[in-house]
Amino acid sequence: MARAALGWSTQDLAREAGIGINTVNRFEAGQDARVSSLEKMRQALEDAGLEFIPENGGGAGVRLRKKNSHASPN
Repeated sequence: MARAALGWSTQDLAREAGIGINTVNRFEAGQDARVSSLEKMRQALEDAGLEFIPENGGGAGVRLRKKNSHASPN
């Protein structure tokens, strides 16, 4: 779901996270992955603008952060 929100392929996520594509594929198939690899994937997704939503009774999820339209120019 996170990759889809960004329009990323498994190759895109692997490249942005600095991990192997097989690691992404294994994780998405429900297999084990190293904690360090999970942290790298999460960081890459967050850096791209994704926000993880904690469990709140309706299930955990993801969303794209709103762009700050009120940012002042430099």
